[in-house]
Amino acid sequence: QVQLVESGGGLVQPGGSLRLSCAASGSIFSLCTMAWYRQVPGKQRELVATITAGGGTTNYADSVKGRFTISRDNANSTAYLQMNSLKPDDTAVYYCNAKHGITERYYWGQGTQVTVSS
Repeated sequence: QVQLVESGGGLVQPGGSLRLSCAASGSIFSLCTMAWYRQVPGKQRELVATITAGGGTTNYADSVKGRFTISRDNANSTAYLQMNSLKPDDTAVYYCNAKHGITERYYWGQGTQVTVSS
């Protein structure tokens, strides 16, 4: 079982930066591929970035490439999303996701609101 708690969201001006954190409980964090998704009301949840269990491979949605960086600290069971050069279109609720590497079970956090506005 994995419980995920996001933090770091808030209100930021266009061009600004935020760093989201996803703290995981349980002992299987290092076995999980971690991902960040985002969702705007009325739209489907969108995959933003993924990172493999060992941290060796990352992938990004085209809309955030070059601006966002996903990372993880397996020793502290935490994943991060560094968001730079934020745009109003980045406004959404951001969710942390874990996919267990053996059972392929998915776990979700409760989400954190990011608002980009002047």
